[in-house]
Amino acid sequence: MLQINRLVLDTISLLFPELCNACGTNLYGGEKEICTKCLYHLPYTDYHIYPENRVAKQLWGRLPCNAAMAMLYFKKGTRVQNLIHSLKYKDKIDVGVKLGHLLGTRLKLGSVYDNIDLVIPVPLHQKKERQRGYNQSKYIADGIADALNISVSTTHLLRNKQTESQTKKSRYTRYQNMETVFGLQNTSELKDKHILLVDDVITTGATLEACGSSLLNGGIKKLSVAALAFAE
Repeated sequence: MLQINRLVLDTISLLFPELCNACGTNLYGGEKEICTKCLYHLPYTDYHIYPENRVAKQLWGRLPCNAAMAMLYFKKGTRVQNLIHSLKYKDKIDVGVKLGHLLGTRLKLGSVYDNIDLVIPVPLHQKKERQRGYNQSKYIADGIADALNISVSTTHLLRNKQTESQTKKSRYTRYQNMETVFGLQNTSELKDKHILLVDDVITTGATLEACGSSLLNGGIKKLSVAALAFAE
């Protein structure tokens, strides 16, 4: 019976192969979402063990953070872009969970990320989330929370306004556009909490600055920031 089941699974894999979301090659054995080779060769930053890293410095003077990091370097045309694209536009939510878990295991090695009480993903506007079907940052947060054995909240930090693409705008223009976009509810539940704010890719940091400012103004005790990738 086991041999028959194995034969059936092998046939299904041959006809409908699962592909690595980073490089597009076939996945084998126990591989899921990302092949072993890509997992090994992804451009990890190791920012979790360097508090004065480029992400943290980008937010200096803009957002009072306990700590800030991103796990990967992001460049166009790379495996990291393929992973982010699969997560955001191809419904590959398991990619977000897997990468989030990898990120969470790294945070456990950095003492500045001790005693996090709650993980909060950067929210999408309701209209955009309905169009996409999900918020990709929420699944990254799920993976992190699983690794850290804490909870995720999608109800405290809200996006009140839908903004147009910020890709080609300057950092200052992005900040102006984002300044009043986010709001909080049930702030009493956040009081004196250490919050980990999670995003997919950090570019100028304007979105994180706006979200983080809302959380700090709402009375949280400490803010830390983590993202999958940092766009150089």
